[in-house]
Parts: sequence; structure tokens; C-alpha cells
Amino acid sequence: MLTAEKNERLTRVGPGTPMGTLLRRYWWPIAPSAMVGLQPVTRRLLGEDLVLFRDGEGRLGLLAEQCPHRRASLSLGCIEREGLRCGYHGWMFDTTGQCIEQPGEPVESEFKDRIRTTAYRVQELGGLVFAYLGPDTSEQPAPLLPRYDLFVWDDVWRDIGHAVVPCNFLQIMENSVDPHHVEWLHGRYGSFLKELAGEQEFEVLRKKHVKVAFEVFEHGILKRRMLEGQTEEDEDWKTGHPLVFPGMLRIGGGGLSFFQIRVPIDDENTWHVWYQTYRPEGGQVPPQAEIPVYEVPLKDGNGDWIRDYVDGQDVTAWVTQGRIADRTQEHLGTSDLGVMVLRRLFQEQMDLVEDGLDPICTYRDPARNVCIDLPQEKEKFGGGQAFRREFLPHGQTRYSPIVDEVAGLFGDPTLVELAAR
Repeated sequence: MLTAEKNERLTRVGPGTPMGTLLRRYWWPIAPSAMVGLQPVTRRLLGEDLVLFRDGEGRLGLLAEQCPHRRASLSLGCIEREGLRCGYHGWMFDTTGQCIEQPGEPVESEFKDRIRTTAYRVQELGGLVFAYLGPDTSEQPAPLLPRYDLFVWDDVWRDIGHAVVPCNFLQIMENSVDPHHVEWLHGRYGSFLKELAGEQEFEVLRKKHVKVAFEVFEHGILKRRMLEGQTEEDEDWKTGHPLVFPGMLRIGGGGLSFFQIRVPIDDENTWHVWYQTYRPEGGQVPPQAEIPVYEVPLKDGNGDWIRDYVDGQDVTAWVTQGRIADRTQEHLGTSDLGVMVLRRLFQEQMDLVEDGLDPICTYRDPARNVCIDLPQEKEKFGGGQAFRREFLPHGQTRYSPIVDEVAGLFGDPTLVELAAR
């Protein structure tokens, strides 16, 4: 268990907090590119209310939501060629936050030159808009936006699912270093729900864990598992897959490669992004005209958490811990080693930032940032095809608008049939 003070240090993400200061050293997805159109979009990140827009020249801007004039929301604004014009009195701001027009002031006035609002860096990559809320000066420049492999591959199909999960991001990240939950939450409990529905139980997800390991490495934490019937030569142990620090999980197998990105909205809410890529082994993928974006439903018509699929089971486990899990009341065992490793890593990185140093996963050399390849198993859980058949129809991908077409990419009639149900 943790003390209340340590729990606060690990979970509070607002400006000026130790965790908030650390997380501001990273680029975070703030919206799908497709969301940024003809109107400004309100977003909340790390406890800050912001407005995202694309001006008439196509330049992205991210400003504090409230206009510095009379504090009206800049979401009540007009997008023009040079920037965003507040709908209340017409003050206009460019993407740097500089006020460039004040219609109600005298023509000769220099008042506008003294007015700026908070503005943050934004960049697009792989169909997402990323924001950086940290230090950005000549003495302490912003790091590069990491070009992780799934964001830059050019021979895949993609789709992007998302949902707002009403809990702190840390309890979601802790789930990513808890392999034992797979065989119980998804394997046993998931099969229990399927039994009740008269459906076939899971096979792959029920495999028993013989041993697990966690290695802190350049990208975060590398997770390894050995399942019953496997040896250390199997990919689940030999290759593994990473928790990419500070807020992303890489998973997949059998031609599926996914990022789960946990974006801290504030202390009690997380924007969860499921970023999927599909690439059949040795196959040709037709060009994709656009990246579909879809919302993943979390509750059914009765207001109950949806639990009949893998990610819905995860979400239910996360949110039922409370908005911020009370870790003073927990009792960790040896199976929780990964959780302990992750908490220690966060503490160490907060200390580094407090000492004025760059935390792990900071990129400043463009030559190292062309395409950052991450490890991932191909024969996940000992069988790529079996994993694909179980996960594609029973993960959040079942809500993807292209799930049927994706199933067809793999030339597997059984998968097509499962995806169509």
C-alpha cells in the first residue's frame, strides 16, 4: 500500500504538481486530426481547458480557452485566415497566442501588441493531433514529437477509437503491467459472461501464466510472460511488448499492432485512445483513403458498464476502483511486481525533472526519431491467428466501422464470420 501523500504525488496531474510537471515534458494526443475542422474544438489536457483550431492557412493552434479580454470561451469564435477571432468582441489571436486585432480599439492603438494568451505547440502525426504543454524556451526547448512506428508506417490500415474514462490515468497504466489479470478478468470472467450468454468460452485468453518479468529499458517497461506449455524461446517471453512511458501500451500479434494511449484530462478523467494498425504478414494492403475515427461506448442503454468484450472488462475494473484509487487500502502481492516497478519508475522520473534533467523517452536527435521501432510479439499467446480470431471480434475493435473489411484483409473465412456477428 501507499501513504496518502505518495498517492497524491502519483495521481495529481495539474499545473505545478510533481506528476503534472513530469507529464508536461511529453507530447500527448489531444484530438484526432479529423476532429479539427471549420470550428474551434474545446479540449482539456492535464487539468487545463484549451481550444484547438486550424486557421485559414491550415496552421494548427492550441490556446487557453478563455479569452484574455473578458474571459469568454474562445470556442465561441470564428476561424479566419490569420487566426481565431473571439465571438464576443472580435479580438483575434494567431497560433502563437498573440493578439493581432482589437476591433473596438482606436486604429492607432498599440494595446493589442501587449496582449497574448497562453499558446502551446501542436503537431499532427498518424491521424492524431499532439500537444506539448511543457517548457519551450531557447534555454529549454521542447523535445521532438516521438515518431513511434505505428504512427509512421506507410503500408497499413488504421482506425482510431476513443472514449472518456472517468478515472485517473495511473490506475489504467497499472493495468498495463498486470499480466495476471488477462487470464482472470478476460479469460475466466470473460468466459463466465460468455457461458451465461450461451456462447463459446475464450481459449487463448484463459492460458495460465507460469512466470512474468518486467525490464526497465529505453522505451519504458518491457513486459515478458511465459504461459503454460511455453518455454523462454517463445515470443511472449523472448520478445515481449512494452509499456511506453509515460502513457501508452503497445500490444498485438498476428498482423494486429495497437497502441492504447491514456491521456490525462485531469485528476479524475482520462481520454483513452485505441490506435490500431492492420498489416497481414506478407500481404499487400490497398491504400486507405482516410483513417476512420469512432467512439467506443462504455455503458449500455440501462447505464451499466458494458462488460461482454475485453476492453469493456478493463474499463469496468478501472472505474470501479474509484475516480482516484485509494492505494492506502490496497494489499499488493508478488503478482503485482509490475505495478511496483511502474510506480518506482514514475517516482524516479519525477525526481529527474525536479533536478532539471530530461526524463526517459525524451527525443532531441532527429536522426534517432525517423521511425522508433518497438518490440512486439507476432505469435501472441503462442498463436497469431488464434489471437487475431479472439481479439478482433472481442476487443473494442468490434465497434470499428471497418472491422468487416479488416477481417477480409487477412483472408481468413473464420475471422470474417466472427467479425460479422
